[in-house]
Amino acid sequence: MLALLVVAQFMVVLDIAIVNVALPSIGRSLSFAPGDLAWVVTAYVLASGGLLLVGGRLADVVGRRTTFLMGLVGFSCASLACGLAPSAGSLIGARAAQGASAALMTPSALAILTTTYPGEQRARALAVWGAVASAGIGVGAVAGGMLTSWLSWEWVFWVNVPVGLTAALLAPRVIPSPGRAGGLDAARPGGVRDLDLPGAATSVAGLVALVYAISGAADHGWLAARTLVVGAVGLALLGVFAAVERRASRPLLAPAVWRVPALAPGAVAMLGGTGLIAGTFFLLSVELQGALGWSAIDTGLGLLPLVAAIGAGVHLTSHAIGHAGSRVLIAGGLTVAAVGAALCASAPGAADVSYAADVLPGMLALGVGFGVTLPAVQIAAMSGVGHHGAGAASGLMSTAHEIGAALGVAVLSSAAGTAFAFGHAMVVAAAIAGALAVLALVAAPAVRPAPGVRVAAH
Repeated sequence: MLALLVVAQFMVVLDIAIVNVALPSIGRSLSFAPGDLAWVVTAYVLASGGLLLVGGRLADVVGRRTTFLMGLVGFSCASLACGLAPSAGSLIGARAAQGASAALMTPSALAILTTTYPGEQRARALAVWGAVASAGIGVGAVAGGMLTSWLSWEWVFWVNVPVGLTAALLAPRVIPSPGRAGGLDAARPGGVRDLDLPGAATSVAGLVALVYAISGAADHGWLAARTLVVGAVGLALLGVFAAVERRASRPLLAPAVWRVPALAPGAVAMLGGTGLIAGTFFLLSVELQGALGWSAIDTGLGLLPLVAAIGAGVHLTSHAIGHAGSRVLIAGGLTVAAVGAALCASAPGAADVSYAADVLPGMLALGVGFGVTLPAVQIAAMSGVGHHGAGAASGLMSTAHEIGAALGVAVLSSAAGTAFAFGHAMVVAAAIAGALAVLALVAAPAVRPAPGVRVAAH
């Protein structure tokens, strides 16, 4: 079951990076108007980021396996539609459908994982989940370059179809159904009628506006009227959402979810950590192609040591979390990431930069730091979540992940500026990581998962 859930999540994360590499080919093939090509990414991000909270709540009220299967089949069909899109508008619409399907699949998969495994098993499963979320970005860059160069841009979407449909066929066999495994997947009696529609509407509208403002800030400026007005509208709508939730009989985020001590700080840490990793992946990709003149495929291969370092960090977390605790690992991982960013910032100018001497050491430190931090954050945040609120809590963490990625790319892109000052942007990344490390020492929860009894096979 863990393998299936991880493969499905890997497909979602991979899709984000793999499409970025193929954008120039897509623009030429479908005759995108200047400035419209960014909507291939933006449509997906808006749909996914806006609907994750709703997707998590649906997992609680409809059933986690049911919601997961809906998202998995929808994502596969939308991927097929993307590859077959005859025009720019149809591709953008299919990408929005992909994002909406991912918003169903990701929080329900995380909720299944959280409610199935106990103690240290849960910690290790969440560590694997965190590794997939991080490594998929780097692997996507390699796969996108290969598929686009060797086949065609359509294959960056079509590759999802056999994987997704195979996973959908296997899911009923390996994921416990309602009434099995202690009823972990059982839906609430009211089903979809328990969904707070006013809360869902205001949360979706607010999150979409906020993500849209953040995504365009690097291009339009943080103080531009577009960014300020749309961002203010998004925050106002989220304020309305909070007011609606206080009066709702069945709120989207139940009070029991907010009472989990580690969840809110965990969501903040997830937002910051994901922002750093997404932003530094972006900066390193541009630096390798700009300063070193590498191709898309070479750049993807050059990022693989970063992916391997993330895996090493995850391995460390999965074994050390029970002894060191989450607070030490989060603060320590962010400190190592800050050192890595500082090493990258010290690289010389484009004419003298060397991959092995100037980029690789910092990249490896960044990878280990991120690999330690993000799984520890996930484990700490989800440690006290009960079965009935697992979907909503997973939706909240997934939303923080999505908004953090958009915010990180926007902030570090702005720090790099129009002339792309790589060193300056990495100094900002190092400062953010260092500040988060200090904050983690003060506010991060100290969770040590207890050894759990092995889950019986179903």
